[in-house]
Amino acid sequence: MEIQNLITAKGVVPALRATSKKQVLQELAKRAALLTGLDERFIFDILLEREKLGTTGVGHGIAIPHGKLAQLDRLFGLFARLDRPIDFGSVDDQPVDLIFLLLAPESAGADHLKALARVSRLLRDKATTTKLRGCDNADGLYALLTESRASNPA
Repeated sequence: MEIQNLITAKGVVPALRATSKKQVLQELAKRAALLTGLDERFIFDILLEREKLGTTGVGHGIAIPHGKLAQLDRLFGLFARLDRPIDFGSVDDQPVDLIFLLLAPESAGADHLKALARVSRLLRDKATTTKLRGCDNADGLYALLTESRASNPA
C-alpha cells in the first residue's frame, strides 16, 4: 500500500488553521467531503465516534484520525500540517501539528489496517516528519509524502 494510492495533491493542506481538536476534525471533514462527494456532517460524525473510542493522537505531534464509511468505494487520505500545534489528547500529551486523515470503505478489511500501518510507518520516521514540518506548500508536502520509502512497502 503506497501513500500515493491514498492521497492526491489536492488532499494536502499546508497550513490548516484550527484551535481545537473538534475544529480540526470539522475542517478535515469539510475538505474530505469536497474531495469525496460525501456528506461533511456524516464524515465528521464518524471521526468523532472513533475519537470517543480513544485518541488517534499517536504521539510525537502526529494524529491519524480514521473511520469507515459504507459510501466510500476506495481508501481515501488527506494530510494537514497545522499552522499551530493543538492539544489532541495524544498518548504522550504532546500537541499535534501533523495529521493524516484516513477514510476507508466498510468492506476494506485488511486494506484499512495496511493503510494505517503504512501511514504510521511514514510518520514515525523522524527525517520525514522534520521535512514535513519544514515545508510550507502543498506541492512540497505531497512530494515528501509520496516520495517516501519505496523500500518500505506495507
